[in-house]
Amino acid sequence: MVNFTSNTYQMKREILSFSNKISKHLSKPDKKFSADMTYGMLAAGSCLLTDVVDQLHEDTKKVNSVERLTRHLNKGTSSTALKSYLTTIRKWAPQEPVIHIDDSSRKFIPQRKRTLRPIMM
Repeated sequence: MVNFTSNTYQMKREILSFSNKISKHLSKPDKKFSADMTYGMLAAGSCLLTDVVDQLHEDTKKVNSVERLTRHLNKGTSSTALKSYLTTIRKWAPQEPVIHIDDSSRKFIPQRKRTLRPIMM
């Protein structure tokens, strides 16, 4: 029998470990925000703040947690946070990465509709 609780906590530890690596030079509130958003988005599979907060299972009211995350998002990304993130990610990215583009889900547009026509005003 698979123990889902231990798998969940192991995954949460890995996510928080990653979050700590990318935010090691940040202040404590910024580290908490980074950890909350990273874990919440991955656990929820969504970037909606209400879904993120649901996954955090905090004791505070949901509206207060959403407001806290919103205030932090409104401040923007600090240069320290961006530098720390890029420094960590560069270690894992190859010098010449291969980029795959999948356009198989693109809707077919007939040739006659692709031409641009001037708009007369």
